Amino acid sequence: MKRAPGFTLGGLSGILLLALLFTTASADPITPDRAEHLSAAPYLLAGAPTFDMTIAQFREKYNVMNPDLPLSEYRAINNREEKSNLTRAASKINENLYASTALDQNSGKIKTLQITWLPIQGPEEKPAHDKALAYMTALLRFFTPMLSAQDSAKRMNELLNKGKGLRYFSQTEGALRFVVADNGEKGMTFAVEPIKLSLVAP
Repeated sequence: MKRAPGFTLGGLSGILLLALLFTTASADPITPDRAEHLSAAPYLLAGAPTFDMTIAQFREKYNVMNPDLPLSEYRAINNREEKSNLTRAASKINENLYASTALDQNSGKIKTLQITWLPIQGPEEKPAHDKALAYMTALLRFFTPMLSAQDSAKRMNELLNKGKGLRYFSQTEGALRFVVADNGEKGMTFAVEPIKLSLVAP
């Protein structure tokens, strides 16, 4: 992962708006009247778990699995105003589609993986939407390889439908949290995050 001058949070503030909205989101679906009561996103909390891999390891394996939907190298985002133990990074897919992540600064391991799509109008809207959906589905299937391509697409559409119109929607499945954040014309983000599993005594 490179840190490149010019690839700053300021330059990406509009593009990654939804990804950064997770810093003020709660773990449950919200309604507008609850917006002022939002707490920190789960992956920002102290002791939040990480995936057992770095972003370079994820990208290498992901690209082998998805040669037609590649992810370029992630570049660190400079954000001097943010005081946390996270490193944020992003990978540009095209002008209206980005992948982003938050990494534990000490281990470099992944706290969250996100795909953000900025809707566009006109004749390119459908192909752009289809490409965004394909990338989101590929991210989902990376963590649920037991699903077929068809079942993965179905699951992804179900998640997006549940999160439609909500600034934050999450659904837990096993050790994974799937998140959808819909901010209308400003974009939609799909994220996958690890969760801690509680050990229940028999």
